[in-house]
Amino acid sequence: MASNEPHDLQCLTIGELEQHAAVQMDKQTRDYYNEGADSGSTLLENSQAYEKYRIRPRVLRDISQIDTSVPIFGTRNSIPMGIAPTAMQCLAHPDGEIATAKACKKAGMVMGLSSFATNTLEDVATASDGNSNVLQLYLFEERAHSTKLIQRAKKAGYKAVFLTVDTPMLGRRNMEIRNQFKLPKPYKIANFTEDNDSAAAKTVMEGQPSSNNSDDSSKKNSSSTPGYHDGEKRRAPSGPISFHSHAPNPTLCWEKDIAWLKQQCGTEMEVWVKGIATAEDALLAIHHHVDGIVVSNHGGRQVDGALAALDALPGIANAVGGRLT
Repeated sequence: MASNEPHDLQCLTIGELEQHAAVQMDKQTRDYYNEGADSGSTLLENSQAYEKYRIRPRVLRDISQIDTSVPIFGTRNSIPMGIAPTAMQCLAHPDGEIATAKACKKAGMVMGLSSFATNTLEDVATASDGNSNVLQLYLFEERAHSTKLIQRAKKAGYKAVFLTVDTPMLGRRNMEIRNQFKLPKPYKIANFTEDNDSAAAKTVMEGQPSSNNSDDSSKKNSSSTPGYHDGEKRRAPSGPISFHSHAPNPTLCWEKDIAWLKQQCGTEMEVWVKGIATAEDALLAIHHHVDGIVVSNHGGRQVDGALAALDALPGIANAVGGRLT
């Protein structure tokens, strides 16, 4: 699609965009976006996998009129691609997810929104102006939080929930640990501020307030505790919702959680499973009647030494045989 808008001629490729971002971002943000789990071997595999494949160009085919669009969620996507959900986009630009939503609308592509976005799902829906959105969901052990988010997504017109299933525990991200990553002011995890008090509205990755000026009592009241097993039974996470305390859920399983989620979503939203990496799990997804799957290893941020998502795709596609989106 032709555009009359000016473009930075020094930023024409993904590689050049990465170089530009490296200059614009502070160290903790750059490290957060660039890092994979542990040694980063899965992250590297994800990139190197594309070097194994080559295009086989055919010729003498009339391409003067072509249609690359595909049907999804009752509408047409301009190409068979969508924008994957990524957290805290305001780290990269003040407009964050709002800008991404507008770009997706302009390109005619589905947008995936992270639960841990820095703009609310309602504001993103408004910016999308009728374009299709899906909500990435971490199913919390305390279901009330997830139920509330699902109902909000329904009301805002989201087409599907993408249930992240590859975070029973969080991958070890060494640069996050070294940098003691915090979400800088004035940003916040926007979708959960209504569940928290004013101090906890500034909740960051590790479940502590982003302000260094809070008194001890405020920090105590607004801190989050991860779930644990006390020797007799499982104790759910407590305190304001934060990524490190609430996103990992080791209790998730096919038998109980998919049926519950489908019931919550009803007929208004499809249920997809995000984080499938094997043919065996793809077949289980079919067995449990999900509407679609996302072949993913969480961008290499979860399991070190895992297969590249691109390399996993052919085996999964063969096993599914067209029975899933």
